[in-house]
Amino acid sequence: MTTQPRLFDTPAHEQTPEQRRFYAYTEIAYTIVDFSAAACFVVGSILFFYASLSVPATWLFLIGSLLFAAKPSIRLWRELKLLRMGDYKDLAQRK
Repeated sequence: MTTQPRLFDTPAHEQTPEQRRFYAYTEIAYTIVDFSAAACFVVGSILFFYASLSVPATWLFLIGSLLFAAKPSIRLWRELKLLRMGDYKDLAQRK
């Protein structure tokens, strides 16, 4: 008996070389976004020590917030794509 692929089922990314490669690429993207967001917040925090730099600091906080918002989007996109990359032959036969 085969099981239906499930969203956020970690073993699903280990099925094929293509899935493993895609998973690795999205993990790299996730990490780059994470570091970029953190850098925006650190630099923005430093800029807030100077009143004349409050506008660029605010922009960095906004950019950092958008980057943090992109993280769950990357993860959801990855999981949906991995789900679509699965073998649905057995699933289609059951319906």
